[in-house]
This record gives sequence, C-alpha cells and structure tokens, in this order.
Amino acid sequence: MEVILQNLTKKFPGRDRKRREDVIAVNDFSYEIPDGKLIGLLGPSGCGKSTTLNLISGLLKPTSGKIFFGKDDVTNLQPENRGIGLVFQNYALYPHLTVLQNILFPLQNLKGKEKLSKEEMKKKALEAAGLVQIEGLLDRKPGELSGGQQQRVAIARALVKRPRVLLLDEPLSNLDARLRLETREEIRRIQKETGITTIFVTHDQEEAMSISDEIVVMKEGVVQQIGRPQEVYDNPVNLFVAKFLGTPPINVFDGQVRDGMLYIGKDGVLPVKGVADKAVYAGIRPEGFLLQKDGPLTCSLQGVEVTGRDVSVVSHNPAALGPSVRSIISAEVPVDTAKKEVRFSLKPGKVCLFDKTTEQRILF
Repeated sequence: MEVILQNLTKKFPGRDRKRREDVIAVNDFSYEIPDGKLIGLLGPSGCGKSTTLNLISGLLKPTSGKIFFGKDDVTNLQPENRGIGLVFQNYALYPHLTVLQNILFPLQNLKGKEKLSKEEMKKKALEAAGLVQIEGLLDRKPGELSGGQQQRVAIARALVKRPRVLLLDEPLSNLDARLRLETREEIRRIQKETGITTIFVTHDQEEAMSISDEIVVMKEGVVQQIGRPQEVYDNPVNLFVAKFLGTPPINVFDGQVRDGMLYIGKDGVLPVKGVADKAVYAGIRPEGFLLQKDGPLTCSLQGVEVTGRDVSVVSHNPAALGPSVRSIISAEVPVDTAKKEVRFSLKPGKVCLFDKTTEQRILF
C-alpha cells in the first residue's frame, strides 16, 4: 500500500502564558512512501517522527495537509478504519491474557462482514505466530516472556489482521544490545515476507540504516533529507545530517579554503577544485583517514583502541570542534604508540565541506 503525505503539518498550542505561540511538531511534510517498502523515520527526540507516525495512524489529526493510503483519503478516518497495525515501544500487551489470546484479540473485535469464525481466527493467529517464530509460547502470559519475545507477540498481534500499513514506534528501545540486533533482523525478514508497507520510527541511526529501504531524517519537525541509507550517509545535504549519521560520528574541523586547497590549521590537507576561498566546516568520516608517515594532516596522538578487525586511533587537533578525533584504520596497519603525533592523508570521498553560515553542503 502506497502512503502519500501531502503538506502534512501538526501544531500544538504553546504552554507559555506570556507567549502563546504554537509549537510546530511537523512542518509541511510531503513524501510518497512506495508500496511494500520499509521506511525509517529518524531523528533526535522532539524532531517530530513519532508525531508523524501518530498522524498516519489516526491517533492525531493534522492541523493541515492530507494523508492517502493508495487512492483513499484517510485524513479524517478513525484509526480502526484505516487498516493499520501499530506496535508500541512498551509492547502494550494484555498481562492477564495468554500469548494466543493477545494475538486473537484484534480478530475478536471484527464486526459485520469482516467477522470470522473461531476456526478462522485461530488459523490466522497461528499463522501470525509462525511468522514471528513464537509457536511454542502460545500458552504463556506476557509476564513469563523475555522482552524480545514480548515484542514478537506485539508484532504478531499487529500482523494478524494483515494490515495495509504496519507502524512501529521505537519497537526496540527496551531491548538489550544483542536482542535489538536479533529483533531488527526479524522485523526486516517479516517485512520482506509479508510485503506490507512499514514505517519504523527510531532515534537510533544504526537501526534505521541497517533495515530501511529509505530513511527520512528529521529535525525540529522539518524533513532534512530523504534517500537510501548509504546515499544519505555518503552525501549528507547539511551538517546536521552528517553529524547525526555514523558511528563513531563524523569528525568536524574548522577549515579554510585558499586557492583550491582545504586547510585545517596550517596543514593543506586536500585539493578542493572549484570551491571559492572561504572559511568552512570540514567533516571527515572516521574511515576517511589513511595513516601515512608524511601525510598532510598532523594530530597529537592520545591513544589506540583495538576492536578486533579495526583499530580506532584517538588523537587531537586544535581545529577539531570535538574533544578528540577518531580515525578507523585496519588492524593490520601498525601504529607507533611511542610517538607523540600521527599523520594522515585523507580519502576525498569521505570528506564533506559545509558553509559556515548556512551549514549546507558545498560540493567539490
């Protein structure tokens, strides 16, 4: 099911008694979500991603704009009539019901032509349980399950009616690191198998990038960039997107362009053809550094962190905006920790320049 958002805006009345300005949670959001894709809504707390999800679900009504499911205008349709499945962060399972009863619950509320027999309901519930691989847990109560198992039950309950659109509101936030990894892989598998258009809200950029067909990066209610995860990572449109995506985060320096050369401090580190002479922010991804004895960028060495396959070189540069510079290099490359400084050359494709006033990307 294609989901179309047209100039979607949501305002909440301000609470400040002296300045009754509306708070704009979602600001003029337009986007066509392709049928059968998994889309990640990504951004920091307060960026409007959960509000957008609640608008799509019908739990909130937009101040202006329209929402279409295919050709159907659902802007003013009640949530129960939209054909959605909704999975919350806290699972929202009924503690007094068994797993099977929790999954059956949405089917038991069907009325009229949609009403099913007990046999049909049980068949659908078992199919949903099989999809999320919890067939052996059907007689248990939610309190007897792990967090990951409870989340699977919540997903099965959302899927049992075969919704037109599946909405996931930070579904992995309450899980530990290993379970988060396993569950997000399961979510991707389930979405692929069912082909249901899925919208996944998260503040965790690694989660969004790993399973989404496209990501939507938001800030203060405004869409910053939409695209395939790798494209957005490689080609951020502004400094906010560049800093938000990536673990470890991008290293940002005060830079200067002079005569087609990027300078960080006194070091001329990279030719940047076609860029006018000006002060810039230079963003360098951690994997964009090459350890080199006569490299143009000089940093003072603070330490080396070995993580197995890679090595993280932690250093300092006076022009860096952060307290340290993190460079990821292969563990096969030796680092002389006895020296006080390290020198790097840079991979041009991993360096981004940004205007200091607008923070928009400067292409070179």
